[in-house]
Amino acid sequence: MRTAMFSKSMLLLALPVAMALLAGAVLPFQAAGNAAAGRALGHWLWGAFTSLTVSMLVVIAALLIIRVPAPDMGKALQGPWWLWIGGVLGAMYVAGAAALTPKLGAAGFLVLVVAGQIITAVLADHYGVMGLGGKPLSLARVAGVVLILCGVLLVQGTWATASPAHPTAAVKAQEN
Repeated sequence: MRTAMFSKSMLLLALPVAMALLAGAVLPFQAAGNAAAGRALGHWLWGAFTSLTVSMLVVIAALLIIRVPAPDMGKALQGPWWLWIGGVLGAMYVAGAAALTPKLGAAGFLVLVVAGQIITAVLADHYGVMGLGGKPLSLARVAGVVLILCGVLLVQGTWATASPAHPTAAVKAQEN
């Protein structure tokens, strides 16, 4: 009995961690796909538009398949203004991925995204914005941010771009 409880509690802890890792693991492919769609369609904004349109269709299909009840729009309209900002910020991220991944590479783009996320999250926690419980800034948290910024320099520094990441990149660069 105790083993069953232990494994159920471990699963309840491990599942969100695994899902978050999977969400992070797909981002390089999303960024590269958005960039490729933008190149194929003639502009990075078309890549962003394509990504967001496909996302909308996938979410609509999931809502229909899972049979999620209709939302309470009255309650949502009474919520704070920032309740609606996710779509705008999501569009900014997708457009940024489509525009910047070809210039920075998937790793360069995402390491800068992660650095921006961590810096902003630490500040949001510290000030308790958007309904988050306040978590004060500490020396350890500042040290973590500094280490992340050092990682950005290591991944994206000029020495990281001195040679092409893939042999075909050198051929494509010579053709241009």
